[in-house]
Order: sequence, then C-alpha cells, then structure tokens
Amino acid sequence: MSTPRILVIGEALMDIVTEPDGTETEHVGGSPANVAMGLARLGHPVRLATTIGPDARGERIRAHLRQHGVRPTKGSSTADPTSTARVTFDEKRNAAYEFDIRWDLAPVKVGRRVGHLHVGSLATALEPGASRARAAIAAHRDRVTVSYDPNIRPGIMGELSAIRPGVEDLVALSDVVKASSDDVGLLYPGLDLRHVIEHWLSLGAPLVVLTRGADGVVYRTRDGELVTRPTLATRVVDTVGAGDSFTAGLLSGLLSLGLIGSVAARGALRSAGSEAVRPAIDRALATSAVTVEHAGAYAPEPAELWPHRPALATPPTHLREDRHG
Repeated sequence: MSTPRILVIGEALMDIVTEPDGTETEHVGGSPANVAMGLARLGHPVRLATTIGPDARGERIRAHLRQHGVRPTKGSSTADPTSTARVTFDEKRNAAYEFDIRWDLAPVKVGRRVGHLHVGSLATALEPGASRARAAIAAHRDRVTVSYDPNIRPGIMGELSAIRPGVEDLVALSDVVKASSDDVGLLYPGLDLRHVIEHWLSLGAPLVVLTRGADGVVYRTRDGELVTRPTLATRVVDTVGAGDSFTAGLLSGLLSLGLIGSVAARGALRSAGSEAVRPAIDRALATSAVTVEHAGAYAPEPAELWPHRPALATPPTHLREDRHG
C-alpha cells in the first residue's frame, strides 16, 4: 500500500548545545528538518527543501539526513555558511535558542507525486526564503494538503505585532495547524487557548492542535468538540525536538487515517469530528514521549512506540506492509 509523498520546507541547521558545566556538543537540528526526519523514521517518503552550506557542518547535516532517510531537494545546497542555533538549558532542562541563520531558499519545486506539504518555523518568517516558501504553498494548495507549525522565535523573527498577520495568513492556507502554548502566549498575550483555537478554525484551518508541555494537548476540528489529552511522557531527559516529534507523529497518524495527503483527504478532514482524529493525536503524544526520553531531537521508529503505548498496540497498516513507502 503506497503512501503520499511529503515535502517539508524549512531550515536545517546545527544546534550548538552548551551544558550547565560549560561543555559544548553539536547536533543536527532545525524544526522542519526534525519533522522531516521524524516522518522518515516513521516510514513515510519525505524530502526536505532547505539551505545547507558547503562547510563541515553542512556535510554533517547531509550525512545525518541521509542516515535518517531524508533527501534534500536539488536546490538545497547554497554557498552561504551553514546556519546554527546556540542552545542553552534552564534548571528544568527547557531549551532557549540563539540563531545565526541564512535563509536564501531556492524556488521550491513541488513534484506531482507530492501529496502533503509541511512548512513552519523560521522558514515562514525570514526573507528572502519566506516569500518562496509561501509561494510554493499558494501555487500548489489546490492539489496538496498543507500543515503549518509557526514555532515562534521572537529573537530572530522580529516584532510580534508584525509576525501575527503572516501567521494568520498561513493558518488560513493550512489544513492542519499545530502550535505550542508558548507560541500562542507570544502571539496572543492573555488570550485563552480555546479562543485561539476557535479563531484559527474560523480562519479556515480544519484542525488546530495546541501542545501544552507536561499538560498534554488540546485540539479541535472545525466540526468537532474541544478535546484535551494528557501527556504520555513518564521520564524527561530534555525537551529538544519534542514539538517537532509531536508534529511528525501527528502527520503520520493523519496520513494513516486518510485525512491528509490528497484533495479527497482534505474533504474528509473538513467533515471530521474531533474523535475521528484522536488516533493521530495519540500517535503524536507517543512519538514525543519517546523523544523526551532521549537527549537531543531523537526521532523514534514505529517499533519503539507500539510495545510501550497501549493505545498504539498495533502499527498502522501502511507501516506494517510498506514501511519505507
């Protein structure tokens, strides 16, 4: 059983992690790159449109993507140095980021076999690449489904009042919007999560999902009720990549349910109730729970989910029959 091809548009960079004792380590990161690797590890065919420099860090990123089953698009190699993010932790092991990023994205070609397009993070806010990412969405939205994770980083994206209209424009173009409670707090200070979900649904998104860290997740479809689900995490090493892992699990689950990946799937999602998407939410919670049990943006394989997550005791059919798409 074949699955829709996925194209992820967004940054791939090197995380330079500073530990409390001052030691530094480097890991491949970037929110969209993490989502792409998470989807590939879950058995989905995926490519990444990004920018990768000609230096040693760029070579490490290429090798890491290749190892995880992700192929960069042809236009992803650039002459600019590879982007970096300096990561520091607070006493609760929550991560803070300082970016040195170059985002001169080549015009994005969306192949005819692509059924789903995922975008987000710095890629949708930093020029000149942001305009090209948005152009790809606008040009192909009539034949592919779209997901969006704003992943707000005010230190590099700029003034929040200037960011908000662009976020809402992308929400209106998307079939699935996933954000964190931190994103919402930055974009809409003082506004209840439920009101943000209702607002984004009113803009046109059929499904809005908001993660709340240790408090789990709240979500709603346009024709469904508001639902909360608790976290499945029982042990936390760090939270790096947890939101991206959640997104990969969510999209994987929605693909398995036939709710994204084609025009027909878009119609099914638009008429779906909140209970219909619950298996995808549970897969997302399970995927992120495995990630936080590891250091760095760890991307689990299906076998790591099923034995430990009762709600996911049986892997989806397409992952059993055709794991590599």
